[in-house]
Amino acid sequence: MKKLITIGLLLTSALMPIAQISTAQAADSKVVRLASDFTYPPFNYKDSSGKPVGFDIEIADALCAQAKLKCEWVTQGWDGLIPGLMSRKSDVIMASMRITEQRKKRVLFTDKYYQTPASFVSKNDAGISIDKAGLTGKTIGVQLGTIHDTYVTDMFRDVATIKRYTGQDQVYLDLESGRLDAAFGNSDQLTLAFLEKPRGANFSLVGEPVTDKAYVGEGTALALRKQDKKLAEKFNKAIAEIRKNGVYDKIAASYFKFDIYGG
Repeated sequence: MKKLITIGLLLTSALMPIAQISTAQAADSKVVRLASDFTYPPFNYKDSSGKPVGFDIEIADALCAQAKLKCEWVTQGWDGLIPGLMSRKSDVIMASMRITEQRKKRVLFTDKYYQTPASFVSKNDAGISIDKAGLTGKTIGVQLGTIHDTYVTDMFRDVATIKRYTGQDQVYLDLESGRLDAAFGNSDQLTLAFLEKPRGANFSLVGEPVTDKAYVGEGTALALRKQDKKLAEKFNKAIAEIRKNGVYDKIAASYFKFDIYGG
């Protein structure tokens, strides 16, 4: 009898389409590839040994553990993150990417995992006002392809020179050296990665924070291909669970002295 059952199972396997077998095997062993540009401390960057570190990294690790997903990191330049996702070089973008209407046309966002406004920063004695009169003839630095790039381009390209960089740290280097009059970015990142460092001692945030959702979006989230709804649901569930069980707050408290999650 046992021999008959064994033969039956073997015949069933033999008749199963190869694609179906491959899909089942892939589902069991699939590695979820998380992409970031690693140029955005303290959210995502690499330490001296080349290891991915930062708030985004720790949150992603917690989400993968909570969802019981096997995850690994891949490096992709910021402007190549969405194209890389579409061409299957990665499965998820985890790089402090804002949820915007424009991006929603191309990718599927999870629920947010943090939300902050955007601001300008300049030297204390620069006397810059954040309006067209105050920025006429000035040079503004932004990270290429970001919502900050879009905002300053829309608002000030007719009066100011906009200098774009592939990494946020490059913005700070030129701001510090005097090659920029101002920079625009996430308020929290400007504060933590520049203003609170020795090199940012003579600089400060200027103007009112930008909170217009048309530009700064509805929060910061993971981005996936639109067809990967089941994977997005796993991440959404994990986000809710680490918010509830205290893991999120513990990670956030090690980086920030304010509520990074937002309202």
